[in-house]
Amino acid sequence: MSRQTDTGIAQKLRSPWVLIVCGGVVLWLAIGFRQSFGLFMSPMTLDLNWGREIFALAIAIQNIVWGLTQPVAGAIADRYGAGRTIVGGAILYAAGIYLMALSSSPTMLYLSGGLVVGIGLSGTSFAVVMGAVGRAVPEERRSMALGIVGAAGSFGQFVMIPVGQAFISEYGWSVAFMILAVLSMIMVPFAAGMAGKTKSEVVVDSQTMRESLAEAFRHRGYWLLIAGFFVCGFHVTFIMTHLPAYLVDQGLEPGWASWSMALIGLFNIFGSLFCGWLGGRYPKKYVLSTLYILRAVVIAIFLLVPMSPTSALMFGAGIGLLWLATVPLTTGLVATIFGPRYLGMLSGMVFFGHQIGAFLGVWWGGYLFDVTGSYDLIWWVAVALGVIAAILHWPIEERLVPRLASAAATS
Repeated sequence: MSRQTDTGIAQKLRSPWVLIVCGGVVLWLAIGFRQSFGLFMSPMTLDLNWGREIFALAIAIQNIVWGLTQPVAGAIADRYGAGRTIVGGAILYAAGIYLMALSSSPTMLYLSGGLVVGIGLSGTSFAVVMGAVGRAVPEERRSMALGIVGAAGSFGQFVMIPVGQAFISEYGWSVAFMILAVLSMIMVPFAAGMAGKTKSEVVVDSQTMRESLAEAFRHRGYWLLIAGFFVCGFHVTFIMTHLPAYLVDQGLEPGWASWSMALIGLFNIFGSLFCGWLGGRYPKKYVLSTLYILRAVVIAIFLLVPMSPTSALMFGAGIGLLWLATVPLTTGLVATIFGPRYLGMLSGMVFFGHQIGAFLGVWWGGYLFDVTGSYDLIWWVAVALGVIAAILHWPIEERLVPRLASAAATS
């Protein structure tokens, strides 16, 4: 085969639609499996005679490790390509889930489900995948493309939560973890479709990674995005980890909990696509503000109405419309302000804020339940944070930084 043919195949493999499809499958698996972990809390803690705080702390460690290593994974993907980063992340992800199945002590769970899975997720999730897609797609189509990829991650949640519950019911929590570990390796062949380095179709400059970070940290809007995404992490990780146990505590069968969580994934497919469309036509910051205030409203209604299978399913549908739709909008805002060249690294830093919120949400949820015997306080904290996040996004200046704006004007 000639070198020209090899080049042509490589270019096709790096086309935007191939990136979108392969990136969507990777997120489908990585996020779908991750979002099913909450199903394992009750059976695992009951079997091992642990308090819920132990499992919650393992997931909290996972989230903070994921956040700490996400900018590094994003920078590696920016420099060497997303494909290699995803392969390494998938191997660690599978190893961590397998070791969770063997965990017989809190320390082992913290190392496997916390440390190893956290590092694996950083190489297979949002900053790496969306960074590659965001660089390959022009500004006018970027928000929609990121929304499609985000919807794929939600579809994984919709599919894998009932499947995960079926595995647990049929084989027990330990074997179910082993099955998920094997299935997670499906990400490896799809990484081939994201091999190579995608190039931006906007203004190219000679800025270094260090200069890019320094510029971002001097920008008020970047700090507001980090603070707002903190709230997103608090919400989604608390809900996905503790909602199954909360619903069972309220007298519902475990099956209703799994279907409520599955509906979050199903309805977020529509939410991600719709918000991706909105983000291409209206200021993304206003769409994000609306999403966060609606989250606060949905959670408050859920707490105030009588608990029933219907209210649990309606909560899943309502919060699902507002779920991971924040991710493509936030990533799109980073690209709009700072350009797509270092999008993986810069969105990874914003995602670190998300994971600090995730750590606190999941850990506080378990800690406060063990102390008070109730989730009521943490639910109302989530409502208040939704209102705060809506306010924080409003003053963000949604335009290119002056350096890039000047370069675009003269190009």
